Amino acid sequence: MLKIGDIAPSFSLPDKDNNTVSLSNFKNKWIILYFYPKDNTPGCTTEACDFSVNIADFQNLNAVVIGISPDTPDSHKKFIEKYSLKVTLLSDQNHDVLEKYDAWQLKKNYGKEYMGVLRSTFIINPEGKIEALWYGVSVKNHINEVQEKLKEAQKNNDVRTK
Repeated sequence: MLKIGDIAPSFSLPDKDNNTVSLSNFKNKWIILYFYPKDNTPGCTTEACDFSVNIADFQNLNAVVIGISPDTPDSHKKFIEKYSLKVTLLSDQNHDVLEKYDAWQLKKNYGKEYMGVLRSTFIINPEGKIEALWYGVSVKNHINEVQEKLKEAQKNNDVRTK
């Protein structure tokens, strides 16, 4: 499992328009990176909408919000359009990045075992290190936890803007 202080694993994944987006595209920014199971499901929709509604607050804190799921770029495009989402969504169909971040795990539901996405969130500082992380996220009030932790991390690092 990743821990606070680790260098965030790099990635390059397609967005809703099949443009490649890499972690390295966001140098000198704070990154809120979240992993979620599936577009258009109740918890995932709530999470994406919560981040989108608060996107200006994150931007004012020099932060970008990126969501990653195994869904296709086309699915992301429809999801973004349906809910007017303001976050960047990336497609990890092969689960490579999900695995790097320990967010692809064995899950159990109704007695069945299967591999799936463990809802997780990471705050990555401008130097590329993990400042905060949550595994097994509960969507309710999570946005508030992330905002508070981001502000605290920025205060402790004194590198909010460059």
